[in-house]
Amino acid sequence: MTLTTAPTDHLQSLIRRVTGDAKHAPSAHSTLDVLWVLYDKVLKIRPDTVDDPGRDRFLLSKGHGPAAYYAVLAAKGFFPVDWLDGLGGWDSPLGHHPDRVLIPGVEVGTGSLGHGLGLAAGTALGLRAQGYGDSRTFVLVGDAELDEGSNHEAIAYAAAIGLPLTAIVIDNQSSTHGWPGGIATRFPGWVAAVINGRDHDEIERALRIRHQDRPNVIVAVVNSKRG
Repeated sequence: MTLTTAPTDHLQSLIRRVTGDAKHAPSAHSTLDVLWVLYDKVLKIRPDTVDDPGRDRFLLSKGHGPAAYYAVLAAKGFFPVDWLDGLGGWDSPLGHHPDRVLIPGVEVGTGSLGHGLGLAAGTALGLRAQGYGDSRTFVLVGDAELDEGSNHEAIAYAAAIGLPLTAIVIDNQSSTHGWPGGIATRFPGWVAAVINGRDHDEIERALRIRHQDRPNVIVAVVNSKRG
């Protein structure tokens, strides 16, 4: 079992450069391990392939705390590390929500909770229609965000037409979202896995699993005391 190690220790220092968003720090830190493993081990995209139509797609639906997302993109060379120092500045491409027009590697502008899963379903459908069967679509969703009805429409649609889509839900074990049976039960018709959101080996194994005819959801449980 590999828990948070040197690469994400380095990312922690990058996150600290993203100032001005302290209130969303726990949200950012809870996603860090999943994002790092996704970009380091699984996702088929590099800074020089951001416009390749056959690339994998990642959509950040969890709108709060993009600091971890920015740190990972910077660490992977999608944009200069120095950009992290100017979050929210009038001349900075890094806003409090990602902007696909301004930031290399960002697939979609997000911020309004409840939109990401529907956008991911449309992305996966479009890739399949265009014959990009090897391209994968991932979307990171927040646990509280599942209260948005639009997400449940997307969940039902993806299951009904068998979209090859992977959703990742960060479960912070919030006492206000302790649904009977857990978060995975909110995804009927999907293949579900519940994993340790800090264990890099476990995260990688779950992310590599793909079902061509069914969507799958990975619930990454993170100790709320650590963010």
